[in-house]
Amino acid sequence: MIAMGSPKAGNHDDLYEIEEVLKEILALLEEAGIEHKGLFLNADAGFDSKSLRDFLESKEIIANIKPNPRNGEQPDVYFDEELYKNRFKIEQANGRLDGYKGLIMRYEYLDVTWIGMLLLGFISKFLKKV
Repeated sequence: MIAMGSPKAGNHDDLYEIEEVLKEILALLEEAGIEHKGLFLNADAGFDSKSLRDFLESKEIIANIKPNPRNGEQPDVYFDEELYKNRFKIEQANGRLDGYKGLIMRYEYLDVTWIGMLLLGFISKFLKKV
């Protein structure tokens, strides 16, 4: 995980304001001096949309998004099954942060403090690895 977008209410689908969130993340990467061209986005079928794929292509980001069978006829798009399997490692890392969710949800109501608690969880997990 390279960057994180701002928190959103949980009553929306995966694609809600996705382009704005990605623009925010790309701005953070640019500010940190990290080049985004050539990176890939590994996402599940909930993120399969033409507009998202077009946005990622315009930013020169490789979209490795699992095709959603509910979208009907699938266009010929790039999808690397082996790369997609590695997505599980990211899901595990996010799952480990759930231990901090009780504190975050109970005590933090402002975005800035919510992000601070989440970053504290990231730092704690990172220090355990070092």
